[in-house]
Amino acid sequence: MKLKYLCDAAGICCPDAYLDWEIKDILTDSRKEMKDAMFVCLCGTQFDSHNYIGEAIGNGAICILTDRNHPDIVAKEGIAFLQCDDPRATLAHLWHAWYGFPCRDLKIVGVTGTNGKTSVAHMLRTILRTAWHTCGIIGTVGCESEEGIIQTAREAGLSNLTTPDPRDLYHIFAQMRDEGVEYVVMEVSSHALSLEKLAPITFEAAIFTNLTPEHLDFHKTMESYAAAKAMLFQKTKLAICNADSPYCERMLQDSTCRRMICTTKGKHADYSADEIELHAQNGVAYRLSSARTRLRISCPIAGEFTVMNSMQAAICALELGCSPAAIKTALATMGGVKGRMERVRLGLEADFSVLIDYAHTPDALEKLLLTARDLVQKGGRTVVLFGCGGDRDRSKRAVMGEIAARLADHVIITSDNSRGEDPMQIICQIVAGIPPQKAYTIIPDRASAIRYAVKNAKAGDLILLAGKGHEEYEIVGGERRPFCEGSLVKEAFRARLREQNGDDENKGEPTV
Repeated sequence: MKLKYLCDAAGICCPDAYLDWEIKDILTDSRKEMKDAMFVCLCGTQFDSHNYIGEAIGNGAICILTDRNHPDIVAKEGIAFLQCDDPRATLAHLWHAWYGFPCRDLKIVGVTGTNGKTSVAHMLRTILRTAWHTCGIIGTVGCESEEGIIQTAREAGLSNLTTPDPRDLYHIFAQMRDEGVEYVVMEVSSHALSLEKLAPITFEAAIFTNLTPEHLDFHKTMESYAAAKAMLFQKTKLAICNADSPYCERMLQDSTCRRMICTTKGKHADYSADEIELHAQNGVAYRLSSARTRLRISCPIAGEFTVMNSMQAAICALELGCSPAAIKTALATMGGVKGRMERVRLGLEADFSVLIDYAHTPDALEKLLLTARDLVQKGGRTVVLFGCGGDRDRSKRAVMGEIAARLADHVIITSDNSRGEDPMQIICQIVAGIPPQKAYTIIPDRASAIRYAVKNAKAGDLILLAGKGHEEYEIVGGERRPFCEGSLVKEAFRARLREQNGDDENKGEPTV
């Protein structure tokens, strides 16, 4: 691709001598093969790629993009030295141009917040498709267009990012455009906003779910975290914001877009939910009201949080022009989202239940356990199994320990992607929040902890496996290992049946 084309698209000043140069790739890792590539220098929390410009040139780079002056490189023959104000934003613009500006042909809806992004995104996609709009989705659980799953670094096991990096992201958008997709609903992380991955995008609509402490290892303070989230609402035509969150006003502080404020608490707002009914087995029902709308909504997903999640999806769909009938039908028939209150099917032989959920923040864990109280069978216990991620925000660990001890009947503390930390060190920090009189069980190996929970389950118990959700891997040290909680539960249940029946391995199999 001609350097002139890329520079014009990204607003970079390029000397005439380089305009006709052919760029074969755009890279940020100096260790890779770089023949005829552009090397974009980025500063991270641990690395500064300006220190590796020499390595990039040695590996074949013919163009260096940076925000600094490097007289020694400018003088190098055969190397195009370019400068910009913000390399990260420029990188996003470069990849957007590389794939032919796909976002100009798509209506993109962003969903941001600490919790609820995945559920809201899937609900909105379901509504849009019910209303006969083609719609893709990008988020924590993966990327999917109308023609199926799109392979990304996440699916290949190379990334666990909610919002893919620009190289992947704009390729995904291009694929969706080429397939004739009209809408894309995407989860928008605070990291993606801070790192300017979305610089070229003007959103059709943006939804704010809530904000509670998370990612403070990266953002350091809640104000910095909120400021990152608020960036989305400076890039959208329409905002749908949750007034039940104290951060609602902060999201819109610097925004000039059209906004729709919603509440479940009876506050003054554009949309409100009242006549709320919560059912353990049948989900939720409520009336959605605005100055021009009265809509009775039901959704089979249990939990008080489902009211706000479905409400925000419904409001966005209404404001985008979907019919009330399509919204009601879509939400009433909404299936579960992978790893979100996902029941493990163990068959009729099981007299207890197991749910897998992504709850990995204090707020999400508390909401999960409060919902579980209504789901557990009479005489049964709520058993929660969880850990906290290594090399991540340490401040939430004791808080989550306190919440688990207060709301669960039994707590099993284990590992959850310990990464470079000692699992027992993480566990001890969780235990620090548990009152001395509260009993708990520590089993550092998560697979062993799951087997223990299943083996010792009593009739009517509800076991909650919290933290991993849709993830099918465990990160220990620098190694990413396959790890499927659903499969482990089923294997443990088969072993439990064999032990109970005293049968050999071919008997006592559950119907799964």
